[in-house]
Amino acid sequence: MSDQLPNLDDMNARSREVFRRVVEGYLESGLPVGSRTLTRSLSEQVSAATIRNVMQDLEHLGLLDSPHISAGRIPTQQGLRMFVDGLLEVGDMDGDDRAKIDQTLGGNDDDVGTLLDRVGSALSGVTHGASLVLTPKHEAPIRHVEFVSLAADRALVVLVFADGHVENRVFTPPPGQTPSSMREAANFINFVAEGRTLSELGNAIAHEVQNRRQEIDVLARELINTGAAMWENKGESTERLIVRGRGNLITDEDEADLDRIRTLFDDLERKRDIADFLELTDQGEGVRIFIGSENKLFSLSGSSLVVSPYMNADRKIVGAVGVIGPTRLNYGRIVPIVDYTAQLVGKLIQDRG
Repeated sequence: MSDQLPNLDDMNARSREVFRRVVEGYLESGLPVGSRTLTRSLSEQVSAATIRNVMQDLEHLGLLDSPHISAGRIPTQQGLRMFVDGLLEVGDMDGDDRAKIDQTLGGNDDDVGTLLDRVGSALSGVTHGASLVLTPKHEAPIRHVEFVSLAADRALVVLVFADGHVENRVFTPPPGQTPSSMREAANFINFVAEGRTLSELGNAIAHEVQNRRQEIDVLARELINTGAAMWENKGESTERLIVRGRGNLITDEDEADLDRIRTLFDDLERKRDIADFLELTDQGEGVRIFIGSENKLFSLSGSSLVVSPYMNADRKIVGAVGVIGPTRLNYGRIVPIVDYTAQLVGKLIQDRG
């Protein structure tokens, strides 16, 4: 195999057409494409032997691979990347697909999370893949924090934001908490939180706790630290990454593919590196495609990710939507769907401030 992949411009017309048709055939069927199949579809009449020679050259260049003992070829990850970058034809979004995505925003829900959950379900249904929707953080300054004991092992924290938004989160408090320690913890956090957003609060709390360690009751300090950790990490009711349509990835695949899917499910279940998911889109607007090991979040599963950011009214990237599945995705169809969905979600966020 060549150490350096060729440029499409360096390939002659016949090699480009054979390469393109092998990739398109594989993406459509998931099966290796043979020379006899290509003889019936190429624009010029050439023999199967000539096509086999071209395919062998493309395999030597690292663009195609020959699985098992099949006479056909499939694209390598490098070949898929070259195809996506140079030969992919992205069509217009299908009207039915557009209508299904549009319908998710037809309700009167005030809760953005509920709407984005429906968007994710529609996106997975339309693309037949697993959808990922990264919801925006609530970035308004905090006005008030209050802890409420529900049971010995359950407590509620009420977060009131300056824009009137209210969040209630149930969590497990450190053992031995008393009404007094809860009041002290809330008073301390309210003092620190003044004028700060939730994302700014964690570091500020850690700094103040360290400086005023002797002034704070031990129980209150434990509760403060637990609250800070809860806001920094993910909780069942505050998950920022919505994943829908995992079942779409389970088909009658061979054992290797089932292992890949199980690995992907494990990654999605952990939902780690949410910040990294957003960083995948940090190069600005537009859809990005990550193929196989290029996708650092799900590289072990060898999956492809089509992802696009969405922005708030200040043109700041606040979240992202994407579709994940096997490398044999219909990229030409999914790219405009993800692009449209991201734009729609951005408009939703902007309209709701």
